Amino acid sequence: MKKILFMVILSVSLMACLTSPAWAGGLDDANIGMAALRQQNYDEAIRLFTNAIASGELSQKQLSSVYPLRGIAWYNKKDYDKAIADYTKGIEINPQSAAAYGGRGDAWYGKGDYAKAIADYTKAIEINPKDAGSYYYRGLAWQGKGDGVKAIEDYAKAKELGYK
Repeated sequence: MKKILFMVILSVSLMACLTSPAWAGGLDDANIGMAALRQQNYDEAIRLFTNAIASGELSQKQLSSVYPLRGIAWYNKKDYDKAIADYTKGIEINPQSAAAYGGRGDAWYGKGDYAKAIADYTKAIEINPKDAGSYYYRGLAWQGKGDGVKAIEDYAKAKELGYK
């Protein structure tokens, strides 16, 4: 009876370990990282995305999403340099990622570098001309740079595309 009880306890313990994030593979870490990001647990999201990247198990396509996701976490922690580095890595892997350009634009804006923010929002718009958010945020950057006319043009385009 003791041997059976021991085996049951051991089995339950092993099952718990194998399904815990500590034993998760790269894709599992990325998925759990997304959940942590949604819950605004940025430190945990960064840890999990870092593990996913380091696992060597993710495809280039998956990495082109995971780096910008980690960039979002860094951005929300106001570590704009690390956010920019992650968005840049995502762009290097997938130069057609409007979201990565937009995210990097946000980080440049956070640093007060409006010219670089405008350049990245412009690239996001070139890739996805219907991205109302990039028009709106580029408008903010134009406003930060002191160009009210261009800001108003971008705000109008954002509104036309449905930005609220």
